[in-house]
Amino acid sequence: MSAVIKEYEGMILRPTPRGSHPTLYRRRDISKKETLVQGVRVKDWLFSTDQKWVVPHDQMGLSFSSTYQNLKDVYKLKQRHNKDKPIDIHWVLEKADIPPGFKFVADRTKKGHYFLTVTETMHISKLVKKLKLVAHRMSVIRNGAKVL
Repeated sequence: MSAVIKEYEGMILRPTPRGSHPTLYRRRDISKKETLVQGVRVKDWLFSTDQKWVVPHDQMGLSFSSTYQNLKDVYKLKQRHNKDKPIDIHWVLEKADIPPGFKFVADRTKKGHYFLTVTETMHISKLVKKLKLVAHRMSVIRNGAKVL
């Protein structure tokens, strides 16, 4: 997998438990303490006070990995919290597969970690549509443990 990541520069990966959506959450996929708005986890994004709008922030958004080591660490974490389910790895090409209004930004504190951020203030319904579009464009590696 490390060689594949190096070969495809700009490949951004996101491990998710099988049966889960690669860009949206269901209530059963997160802890009871976390808040969801239309499948979007509130702690991932900078929301307006009424939670109807998502505001640009270069260190908030959906989490992705760009290095083998970061992917491995996140994969292990997902496995620990989803013992019964295989973990699949969804991926996109950073430059080609995201719609306007989104941008991948490197995490300033964690090497190999990226945020899919918004570049403009966006209504939650528009964010959800665009996240579904990103998911539609993602390819998947089934049962990522085989390649890690």
